[in-house]
Amino acid sequence: MMAAIPALGQQPVDDGTGALLLHRSGHERRRMLVNRVATITATLAATAVILALGIIILFVVVNGLPYVDEQFLTMDTENYNQGGALAAILGSLQMVPLATLIAAPIAILGGVYLAESRPGRMSGAVRMATETLAGLPSVVVGIFVFTILVAPTGKYTALAGSVALAVIMIPIVARSTEEIIRLVPASVREAALALGIPVWKTMLRVVVRTAMAGILAALMLAVARAAGETAPLILTTTGNQQVNVGNFLGSMDSLPTFIWLASGQPDDLLNGQAWAASLVLMVFVLITNIIVRGRTAGRRRAH
Repeated sequence: MMAAIPALGQQPVDDGTGALLLHRSGHERRRMLVNRVATITATLAATAVILALGIIILFVVVNGLPYVDEQFLTMDTENYNQGGALAAILGSLQMVPLATLIAAPIAILGGVYLAESRPGRMSGAVRMATETLAGLPSVVVGIFVFTILVAPTGKYTALAGSVALAVIMIPIVARSTEEIIRLVPASVREAALALGIPVWKTMLRVVVRTAMAGILAALMLAVARAAGETAPLILTTTGNQQVNVGNFLGSMDSLPTFIWLASGQPDDLLNGQAWAASLVLMVFVLITNIIVRGRTAGRRRAH
């Protein structure tokens, strides 16, 4: 009968009967212990993240759902007293998409440039600018847009608010686009160029289309970030308590400013409506997430 061949890290030991018993060495036991501890720690960390998100969602739903009624959804703010949040809901549904339309082309093309350009002063300056812009506090962005768009005209506008949100979105999408495009295999570019397709068309119709699932996910993250920003909107569009649909040159309310104003009032109804507005904002971000993930999943299956 052949003796067992010891595995790496195991020592053969004679049990006195001629049979060889395999015992793990101290080094292997330590390695397995470290692996088990690391696995348990990572699992606990992931569970803590999910638990924190679940607690936040539950807390917002419990406090906000009782106040999501016909008055909240269909009435103007009326001096933040016994009114609703219709103006704020419609304002966010207009300013965030406009900000996305402004930011998406600039950010995506900027990310393509950063991913495809050779290292140099220009690309280094653009990369440093996006990194610096991503780290700026949102209130600084609000002050900047206030200085260039609001102060010269003396008028708060929804357009200024959308521009402020777009400035916040651009660095997020640009840097994410750069990293995602770098993950596209070089063979995809080479195959397109070998067919005689121009470089610019290869980038826009082949490389960007291949990376579109990741780019859409990055854009969704930027939309979620912009939808909850308060300081830039306070400085650029303020809170118009009347419904404003389509007039981006006038003041417009938004859910973040409604939450900020209603939560600071000494009134139980307004405080409850602030929770309700938080719930609506959270649902908006969740729906955006689901839509984008559905589109990206469809694109992955298509490829």
